[in-house]
Amino acid sequence: MFQRVLVAVYTIILAGFLSQSAAAAEPGHSAASGQSVVTVRSFLPVRGLNRAQRPSEVTATIENMTDAAVTVDARLILPDGVKAVSLDLASTVEIGDQDRKELKWSIEAQEAKAYDLRLEIRQGGAVLSAVPLTMSFIAPLAVQKQPYIPEPTPVKTDILVGAHNCPLWEADKPAMWSQLLKHPERTPALGFYAQENPEVADWETKWAVEHGVDYFIYCWYRAGQGGPVKMNFGSAIHDALLKSKFVDKMKFTIMWENQSRGNAGVSDENDLMQNLLPFWIDNYFRHPSYVKIDNKPLLFIYRPEFLIEDLGGEEKVAAAFDTMRQACKTAGFDGLYILGEYRGLDPDHLKQMKRLGLDYTFAYCWYVPDNPTPEKAIAAQVDQINKTQSLGIIPQVVTVSQAWSGWNDEGTIWKIPPADFKTLLRRAKDIIAAFPANELGSKMLILDNWNEWGEGHYLAPYREYGFGYLDAIREVFAKNSGPHTDLLPEDIGMGPYDTAYRAFTERNEQLRKQVSKKALKAGAPEDGLIAWWAFDEDEKDAVALDYSGNRLGGILRDAKRTNGIDGNALLCDGGSVEIVNSPRLSPPTALTIECWVKTDDAGQANTWFVNRVFGGGTSTGYRMGVVDGKPCFEVPQTDWSHHLKADLPLPTGRWVHTAGTFDGKVERIYIDGEEHGAMDRPGPINPNTFHLCLGNFEIGHAAHFSGLLDEVKLYDRALTPAEIREHYRRLADRVAK
Repeated sequence: MFQRVLVAVYTIILAGFLSQSAAAAEPGHSAASGQSVVTVRSFLPVRGLNRAQRPSEVTATIENMTDAAVTVDARLILPDGVKAVSLDLASTVEIGDQDRKELKWSIEAQEAKAYDLRLEIRQGGAVLSAVPLTMSFIAPLAVQKQPYIPEPTPVKTDILVGAHNCPLWEADKPAMWSQLLKHPERTPALGFYAQENPEVADWETKWAVEHGVDYFIYCWYRAGQGGPVKMNFGSAIHDALLKSKFVDKMKFTIMWENQSRGNAGVSDENDLMQNLLPFWIDNYFRHPSYVKIDNKPLLFIYRPEFLIEDLGGEEKVAAAFDTMRQACKTAGFDGLYILGEYRGLDPDHLKQMKRLGLDYTFAYCWYVPDNPTPEKAIAAQVDQINKTQSLGIIPQVVTVSQAWSGWNDEGTIWKIPPADFKTLLRRAKDIIAAFPANELGSKMLILDNWNEWGEGHYLAPYREYGFGYLDAIREVFAKNSGPHTDLLPEDIGMGPYDTAYRAFTERNEQLRKQVSKKALKAGAPEDGLIAWWAFDEDEKDAVALDYSGNRLGGILRDAKRTNGIDGNALLCDGGSVEIVNSPRLSPPTALTIECWVKTDDAGQANTWFVNRVFGGGTSTGYRMGVVDGKPCFEVPQTDWSHHLKADLPLPTGRWVHTAGTFDGKVERIYIDGEEHGAMDRPGPINPNTFHLCLGNFEIGHAAHFSGLLDEVKLYDRALTPAEIREHYRRLADRVAK
């Protein structure tokens, strides 16, 4: 899971800022000015899946990139076989300065196949933007309203087929869907749903069991240890599955996601045996739908090796596992199967897993490097499975993966289309058939993943391939099941399930309009000034304006204002300000960051107050903060490189001016107008597409600066020492008076 929850839950991208379609656009330019006029921000279907011979809506968001109102002509161009239901395929649109407009059309496709649409934005006969959209349609089906989802008809499978279930999609965490704004082809058939709705669980159960997926392995997150059990992301089980109408049709088990040390594990054996295990037994193991083989519940553990530290040694972990098994026998079971996650071939690690007393090893996913082709991704997984088996150290339960991208498209990106996935399933089935008959590995298979939309691996029906992956599973493991019909919620007059997300996007659109307001402060505009955040708005305002006039305002995320060196300041106690990604935030060859900070907390070890260096881009961007008690400025060239620390600690108890400059050759750091460090760093600034975080390393992160932050300025040039000195004195002298 690669710390995905710890980071991704806080990664918020304003709805509509990013989309794959927008990336494919051909931005137009004004012949007179050479500047961008109008950009297509998104051009997408409304639904996750669309049926032929039924009206389907398509929307586009277009943005005026200039400081003056414009009038353009928008035209949707349809291919043969697609007709307009609404006749206004062409329209004249007026857009205010730095504003957006949403366009919507209703169309209908004749056949179930993919069609190429095109949106053109014109002005005075010239094409400003031309954006393609390949839109797929599935088989036609008449709408027949029903009172509820028809009861599932499970198919019989050759072995027990399960799928990891990633339960991150809660109504109060809509930002978890942010990655799909870059990958709209991943849009689920349910839309950007809220998982705690029992109807959502019933749709997933119906789709799963009718295609041969017998059980889900829910990621299970503890929220704090050493006391009564509290959970994160528990709604998929407790609010949805266990309250759903079809709960008796679907089996489930849990994977203890214990990677967040000190928060998601156990404080000691007493915590394990008196708090955690009884909770699992009472809430899950005893449930008739929980997966039990040989009358033994199955418990998957994501990082079993972390229990060595939690419990005080390997022997104590093994003893605790035996105690857990005995407790399950006391509760009426015949024991407990404990499976540990590992996706490598290190014999020493596998031997440690055996010493810990694990019954089996399994993989959550297979990370295949170097952006492999489908054929190579299949071969790599099969090779890994066979080598694990040949080592003979600890038996395995096989997992096969459909795709991978990571939350920020980092490292490697690959996908196995449904037809090739069918090949992988068949090869896995053949491997399993050769396992010893007395092992779990011969009786079950794990699929990665049902719904990990953010990391890019998923099997549930979605926009790009519809029910393709589920049909592949059904054909391989339940091939004699006969014909079937795949229903969507709108086929029976149900849904939608994305109400919470729609409210979120409406709120973000309101905030977008606020942050893009043009604001100026005395002294702006200034040569090379990209942005100036002074935090001088009313303390109740949800935004921090950009006083350079460049409209790069930000959104307060659990942050507050207080008295600053000039007007208000940002109170840095865990909150932050998010500046949404803009190309302007990536100066190519030079930059300056300057700001005023104040703290009473000496010796801060690794805290940040301006940051654009994140996982997935650790060789990009820039940041400023405090390391080992000293101001630190970084423009990395390789992963986490070029940390320039000042040669003296950050003073406490007063306002301090800090600045970092980079001229394409050398980084320099300044305190109160004087240089206190330099470092060679030749070459351009590596750009990224991340947001900029003020007051913290990342939204909601523990590595936040403790103190006050004010008058943050970002330039696309290296200020001279004289300019830095003059900027310091200008405000310092005013405060002194």
